[in-house]
Amino acid sequence: MGEIVFVLGGARSGKSSFALAEASKIAGRKKAFVATMEPGDSELEARISTHRMERGPEWETFEEPLDISGLLGKIGSRYDVILLDCLTLWLSNRMLLNEGRTIGDGPEGLIKALEKTACPVFAVSNEVGMGIVPGTGLGRAFRDEAGRLNRLVAAAADRVYLVVAGIPQRIK
Repeated sequence: MGEIVFVLGGARSGKSSFALAEASKIAGRKKAFVATMEPGDSELEARISTHRMERGPEWETFEEPLDISGLLGKIGSRYDVILLDCLTLWLSNRMLLNEGRTIGDGPEGLIKALEKTACPVFAVSNEVGMGIVPGTGLGRAFRDEAGRLNRLVAAAADRVYLVVAGIPQRIK
């Protein structure tokens, strides 16, 4: 099975740039980028376009907001490296679809899919546990589920990095 590299950080911390740089070092020509964001407005469409240009043509992009496990099962043996960005947005997509509750065994299924993937997978997620307690029930549920998801992925990962102000620190 491939290595799991987990990259955490706050919003705009540089975690995605670090993960892309590290994943780009993997030998081989077949690189897959799994995007969990759906363009909801013109600002998001512009961000997505900018990120595609930053990755370059060597990266094939798959847009999958919900079924990452299924997608990894389909593509995991066809690529030399996969970059998955980002898990907290995937979690948010799943929770909003189901009125604040996670759907099925999402995190556990994701861990199984990551562990079965033949190539290295770089998974990016937001560290949400360092801020204030959210003022809404949905916000608190999201923070709690994101913390649980991050703990599960970190436990399964071979390497874990925390990126703060653009500086990556290996913590596992």
